[in-house]
Amino acid sequence: MNTSRRQKKVASLLHQTLSRLLIEEFQDSASGLVTITRVELNPDLKVARIFVRFTGKIQNESLQILEKKAAFFRKAIASRVNLKYNPKLNFLVDPLPDYEEKLEQLFKKINGDEKKIR
Repeated sequence: MNTSRRQKKVASLLHQTLSRLLIEEFQDSASGLVTITRVELNPDLKVARIFVRFTGKIQNESLQILEKKAAFFRKAIASRVNLKYNPKLNFLVDPLPDYEEKLEQLFKKINGDEKKIR
């Protein structure tokens, strides 16, 4: 995906602001740890995809809670960050760490097979 400098800048700003908001307003012992892994914006900066990972509580429950609180987060971002458009927030579970883990396992398997051949 080819992202502009402006998209990267706004994504970074949203990442920082949302991280602080999650710590202040969302995280407690019941919800477990929520980590924002990355933020992607559409070219018009009106829709933000927030990729998150969870530890502790069940992912689906935590994701549903985040989606329900999206309007609150959007309003809080608008009060803290001066943007022309306040993006709509879509929370998604980040599949990338699982994908990386599978690749790592495949590489280990390949390396193990090569050692057996030699």
